[in-house]
Amino acid sequence: MNPIASKVFCPALGLLCFGIALPAHSQTYPIKSVRLIVPYAPGGIVDYVGRLMGQRLSDTLGQNVVIDNRSGAGGIIGIETASKASGDGYTLLIMDPAIVINPSLLAKVPYDIDKDLVPVTILSSSPLVLVINTKVPANSVQELINLAKSQPGKLSFASAGVGTTPHMAGEMFKAMIRQNITHVPYKGMGPAITDLIAGQVQMTFGSITAALPFIKDGRLRGLATTGDRRAAALSNLPTIAESGFPGFDVNLWLALFVPSATPEDIVSRLNSELRKALQNPEIKLSFEKVGAEPVGSTRREAAVFIKTEFKKWAEVVRNANIKTD
Repeated sequence: MNPIASKVFCPALGLLCFGIALPAHSQTYPIKSVRLIVPYAPGGIVDYVGRLMGQRLSDTLGQNVVIDNRSGAGGIIGIETASKASGDGYTLLIMDPAIVINPSLLAKVPYDIDKDLVPVTILSSSPLVLVINTKVPANSVQELINLAKSQPGKLSFASAGVGTTPHMAGEMFKAMIRQNITHVPYKGMGPAITDLIAGQVQMTFGSITAALPFIKDGRLRGLATTGDRRAAALSNLPTIAESGFPGFDVNLWLALFVPSATPEDIVSRLNSELRKALQNPEIKLSFEKVGAEPVGSTRREAAVFIKTEFKKWAEVVRNANIKTD
């Protein structure tokens, strides 16, 4: 069973969790094009998976799924657009952990994760990888911790920006090892990796896609991955949990959401179509290209998982006293 699905397993799977019969909506849906909002610019993992799944839905639903890139404000512009859309099944949203991090990080967000949107399914999971500059004298997580203890406040970690999953992973790591490591936010993972290679910062929690080429050519050193089991693309690296910190689990997961007013039978239809698509071996190979693994949770599993993630990151933000400008 997939690691995400296993955490939220519902004995009465699928429609039985909701007591849903399938009325008329899904029998005629869809009769026109469907919009899939991607709250980031083209080119990243969210856009990649969104386009991949959009094409699959186009094939199975018999209508075009049009990708609508609404980037800006760390995904908030796209999330707000989706949350205010008509709940008729013709607006979908793909989003990463920022959707549950933002409400704790910011004084106010223009959406209510509990009331405005409902998760259809968790599409994928993707652990991060802890990488360091090759001049840092550490070959394991424990050696990095020992170095941090011997040089209090001198190590720094890069992230793709305040509130991003790499930032949250770093804050969780700091809390677990009880050491002060300075956070240096960048505008994206690209410039963060560039400065890490140059030695301007000592470490980062990066996506496997971004870091793997530099690990392979020796410009960065990978120490561990952040999931609850080893990543297929870096199976030689232990997890941070294996390295002495059980319970450390950070995933750059992706999920599909719809406005909360969307009819139950349409949500169930989308869940069913997506879960079938995610079982396709071709999809798995396509996901592997960006360091992701298909999930395909039930609606109940997705709902429980999103609530769990919200609580987890709210605690990290609160304990780290993270403030935004």
